Amino acid sequence: MQIIRQAMAGTLESSDVLVEISPADRICIELESPVKAQFGDSILATAKEVLEAQGVQGAQVRLQDQGALDCTLRARLETCIARASQEEDHA
Repeated sequence: MQIIRQAMAGTLESSDVLVEISPADRICIELESPVKAQFGDSILATAKEVLEAQGVQGAQVRLQDQGALDCTLRARLETCIARASQEEDHA
């Protein structure tokens, strides 16, 4: 799947994650989280897994985690990828 435009999904509310994605030549993931020391590796692994499963080859991804569960992270990433891979409607 090709990322063709910038997109966002999620919020900065507690137990959520704000995902921002934009086109890039390769996968690059930036993580901000108050639990990064404890769960950063797991969060990054989940993000990479979702990107790979969706067939994303290149994207700049920014995750602003607020203690989101794994299922929430997956849902936000999938939504963001879907939004970023579609042409905008100008109707």
